[in-house]
Amino acid sequence: MTTEILSPAARLVSAYEGKATSYFTNARADFVRLLPRDPSARILEIGCGNGATGALAMARGRAGHYAGVELMESYGSAAREILSEVLIGDAERMDFNWQPAEFDALILSEVLEHLVEPGVLLRRLSRFIRPGGMVLASSPNIAHWRVLRELAKGRFDLADQGVFDRTHLRWFTPATFCAMFENAGFRIDHVGPVTPFSPRVERLSRWTSGRIDHLFMTQIAIQGSRR
Repeated sequence: MTTEILSPAARLVSAYEGKATSYFTNARADFVRLLPRDPSARILEIGCGNGATGALAMARGRAGHYAGVELMESYGSAAREILSEVLIGDAERMDFNWQPAEFDALILSEVLEHLVEPGVLLRRLSRFIRPGGMVLASSPNIAHWRVLRELAKGRFDLADQGVFDRTHLRWFTPATFCAMFENAGFRIDHVGPVTPFSPRVERLSRWTSGRIDHLFMTQIAIQGSRR
């Protein structure tokens, strides 16, 4: 009897199949608000799901051409109905045929933590973003105080969602997340939480000049630009 050995992408597809539909269909309105109002802009999103973020960007005049890459065939097929172009498959194994500096912005929403070598993919993608073009990305924060509490208790229990999501292959702190983008040719203009701090935490952040912000970010959000 032989046992089939699945590739990392195939294993990820298998794990993803059990996730709720909302995991692939929620538009990142926060990212769309940060995009310049430019109906001629060309935007690339890795992990585009069913295309909800791209559809919102085009509807709000932030893009005229929106390209996506999606691992899951069912959601990628849905995205093809509403986006300008969609590639379906494992982004880490794809040969991209775009021209250098073809895109004005790159979006990576909660996707890099699922990759085998996210830094390698970022370096490959950076050539397709024009100098000065925007990058928007987010990922769970392994340095949150609740995570550190679990680690202090000797626990790292995998779950169906959150920072301990069993489909994660990589984990980041705000510092290491930013460093990965900087090493790929991007400048970090802003780093903060995806969900704004509560008033109490915001006061603490001001009192400490942001030195312990990493303890309170559930998810890391960065805004940067191509050098």
